[in-house]
This record gives sequence, structure tokens and C-alpha cells, in this order.
Amino acid sequence: MHTTRAILLTILTGLALNAAPKLRLSATTVGPISVTQGANPASRFIEAFNAGDGNLSLQYASSAPWVSAFTGAARTCADRPASCLPINFNFNTAGLAAGMQTAVVTVSDPNALDAPQTVTVTVQVGGGVPARVNLFVAPNGSSAEATFSSNSSLFGNATTQSGGAWLSLTLDGTGSFRFVFPHRIRARHLEGMPEGTYNGQIAISGSQVPAENRTVPVTLQVTSQPIAQGPEQVTLRTAENSADVKAAFVPVNTGMGSLAVAGVATSTSSGGDWLTAELAADGNQILVTAKGQGLAPGLYQGSVAVASNAANGTLNVPVRLEVTPQAPPFAFFEGARNTAAGDLELAPGSLAELSGEQFTFEDPAAPEGLPLPTEVNGVRVLVNDVAAPLSLLSAHRIAFQIPMETPPGDAAIAVERQGTRGNRISATVLPRAPRIVRTGVGEGGLILNPDGVQATAETPARLEESITIFCTGLGATDVAVPSGSPAPTEEPYARVSPAPRVEFGSPFTGTTVGDPDFAGLTPGMVGLYSIVVRIPADSPQGDVFLRLIGEGYASNRVILPIR
Repeated sequence: MHTTRAILLTILTGLALNAAPKLRLSATTVGPISVTQGANPASRFIEAFNAGDGNLSLQYASSAPWVSAFTGAARTCADRPASCLPINFNFNTAGLAAGMQTAVVTVSDPNALDAPQTVTVTVQVGGGVPARVNLFVAPNGSSAEATFSSNSSLFGNATTQSGGAWLSLTLDGTGSFRFVFPHRIRARHLEGMPEGTYNGQIAISGSQVPAENRTVPVTLQVTSQPIAQGPEQVTLRTAENSADVKAAFVPVNTGMGSLAVAGVATSTSSGGDWLTAELAADGNQILVTAKGQGLAPGLYQGSVAVASNAANGTLNVPVRLEVTPQAPPFAFFEGARNTAAGDLELAPGSLAELSGEQFTFEDPAAPEGLPLPTEVNGVRVLVNDVAAPLSLLSAHRIAFQIPMETPPGDAAIAVERQGTRGNRISATVLPRAPRIVRTGVGEGGLILNPDGVQATAETPARLEESITIFCTGLGATDVAVPSGSPAPTEEPYARVSPAPRVEFGSPFTGTTVGDPDFAGLTPGMVGLYSIVVRIPADSPQGDVFLRLIGEGYASNRVILPIR
């Protein structure tokens, strides 16, 4: 009886997925749009199309009153032979202050998969050309840059008072159909240029926004001291009355010597004392925290000041916090990705991460012990309405396992919080979709030598020695392991049959293929597979590409040092 019911549910779920519209957008950003202060720019558009069945019925909500959206008449898509719905954006920016303004427009359809999605809209009131630029470089032939964008290709006449032709303006690329043209002001240290301060200017013309046709003074400081550089902005987003939201950044030294951070301080221009920052124990990383309690929905601005021994003085990093009203959990489009390589390849049993918003209003939680639970603090992830095992829960991220019983094909993923179910996003589940675990260092993978030490440039693998490759996504095993449960730690192990083969090399270097001595779930682990294989004697040497191959599939490539 239960088996028949499960089969019927699977069939009905598949029919529902196939019958549903699927929202796709041609772009998720509009702008930056330059506009004269006191004026409104012309309308802009992106396109929406349906990747599923049925029809789209789009609705819009804007986070700011100065931008709104509406659906135009269906027409042929600009970049594909299909029918699209233009989404037109209208602007009322005449009352905005000079500077960069950003809003988020939510595009939704209550009946569609992969909806809602968000479009970030940015305007540059008064134009995007900076009033002045101060740059710092080391006396070693290095360069420094300042970037900005406009809605046309600008002309720039660069001149300097001293130091030679160290200043230039270039256009990066040729823009896009959304009329965004990125420009780069570049200053470089010339041979023989001593330390000191140099002055120049760039006379910019060609813009339809009068304020952008200006002469920009540029100061270049050549120094052998450290030069501190940080992110252009730290952007945080949270729901009202939620747990604190955090971010981190590391100041980078683009100069000479050693950068020593002396301390950090914060300030806010609205909302009171909601922003704090501290220097991590390693003395490098800056930890930023925004309070999640007590702030009404809205946009808040702050800044982190990093004091150091840098020649450019205190590094000021703007912080932007958006507080949204509490709402159902929201999974991002294409937000379900495997944890090994971060792409969309998923299989039954894959370890995955889901990104989104408002998954929980509480602090992050990681369950202890095995098997993994399918509910943490009242939150579940549903894959085709089946609760998935969870290993980490936070407001913006959930680590989970694709249930082993998930059939290959289209799948729908949703988050349920305290009984409130959020939107559904689509995913494709393949029978096998192996992904070698990336280490985050270059293009290396998690591969161990016989002594258990990771294979790196300092501890390379050797010909005719065995290595252990860790991956996820190899699907079903000959000994079935329930979802969320650890693999057997003694025979019979949970092996993959037929086992994947291991390819060493590439078409450019030549390849050899090895057959594993073991391929299956790692004993005692959940969803993590291991491949034990001997490196063939005729394998290429050096930094060698490695991947797993099998009938109808191939894994990502990683680099394995072989010496």
C-alpha cells in the first residue's frame, strides 16, 4: 500500500512540475544609470520568459518609491528565438539627492517555479564620474586604478604637471544592451619616478549627463610604505527582529612592507548603534556585525574605519544594511548547488547548499550526531515534498543532502519554516553527478597521498602510488544507505557499481586512465564518496588535470601535482 502511494505521489509530483511555468530573466541588474540631479532617466527594460509550461502572470514590488515596473506586450526575445515579456522600469528620481541609489524590484508569479526573483536597480544621481581621485602606488612599476561607469563611451584627455605620462583613462569593453560602459582611471609608476606626490587631471567629455563632462583632478602618491585596500562596500541584508547578520573582509596591502592594522571603529548615519566591528584573532580579518533586533524595515548606512600604518591613512569601508519585513522563506533562483564544486550538478545523495533569505530568524545551528535530522529549529528543506537531512541552518544558507530516494529528473525544492512554506525553485537531479571536493586553493581538489597528507605542490603525489579522491554526487550504492545516515564502517561497504574511472591529464598533455581499488561512500560519513586509485606509471607529470569519468557522466576537473 505504502509503495503504491509513493509511486502515485512521485508521478503526480512530476506532472505538477512539468505543468508549471518556470520564470527566467534575461538580467538581474539594471544600471548603474547616470541621471542629472533633478531629472528622471528614460525607461529601461529586461526580458522575462517561460522555461516551463502554462503562462507567466508577473507581479512586481519595489523596495524604493523612485522605481516601478510593469509588463509590456509579448514580443520576440532579443537574444533567443522565443516569446518574451518585456519588464519595463520607470523612474521618478527627480527628488533624490546626489550619489548612488539602489533599489530591489521583486518579480513574482504565485504559480511559477523559480519565482520570485529580484532585480537590483542602481542610479547615479549627478552622474558616475568622480569629483576627484587619489591614488597610491609603490615605486616598483605597479599601478593603481579607480573605476566608474556611465551610459555612454566617454572621452578623456589626461595631462600631468610632473612625473611624465603616468595617467590614462580607458574603456573596459564596449558596454551592453543595458548601456553600461565601465571606465578605468589608471595611474602607474614609471621607471625612475622617485617617491613623492604627483598631480594630474583628466578632462572628460561625451556624456549626455552634463555633470559627467568635467575635469577630474588626480593625485598620485608614490610611496614605499604599505597601502591599504578594502572592498568598495560591505552589503548586508536581514529580516526585522532576526539574529545578527555578519560579514568579514581582509584589508589587502598593495604597497610595500608589512601592513599592520592598529584597530577598527564604526559609525552609522541612521538607525542608531546597529553596527560593530572587531579585529579577528589572526590580526588580519575584520569581522563586521549588524544587529538584527530593533530596526524597522528600511535601508541603513554605516562605515567601518580601519586604522593602520598604511600611507593612505584610515581605510573607510561603507556598510549598507537592508532590513526587510518578515516574510515566508525565500530560496534564490539556482540557489541549490553541490557543496563540492558549487555548481548545479546534483544527484541522489548529493551534499548541497541552498541560498536564500529568511530561512530562520534565530542564530545559526548545526545539529550534532548522526543520522542527520530532517528538521532543525522548526525548519525543513523539501525536495519533491520529501524532507531532506540537514547539517547546517542559518538565515541565508542551509546545508542539506538530496534524499537518496529522489528520482532523476526535474525536482522542486522549497523551505518550510514553522509550517510556513516558501517559494519553489527547480533543480535537475541526475543519476550520477560526481563533483570532486574543491579545497578553495587554486584549482586543487581534496586528494590525499598514502600517508594521509593532502597532495599539494609541497607534498605532491607520486607515480604508482595510491591516492584517495573525495567527491560527492555518485548516487546509489550497492549497499543502500538511508538518507542522512553514515556509510558502513566495515564490510560490506557501500560501493558504487560500476565504479567511475580516473582520468589523469588532458587532450593537450595526453591522458592515462586508472581503475579504482575502491569507489563508494566514505565509511562513517554522510554523502561523501571516496575513490582510491593508483596513479599509472605512464601518467603525465607536473600540475596534472584529474577528473572522474563514467558512462554518461564526467566530474569537474581539478589539478593534481604529480612529481
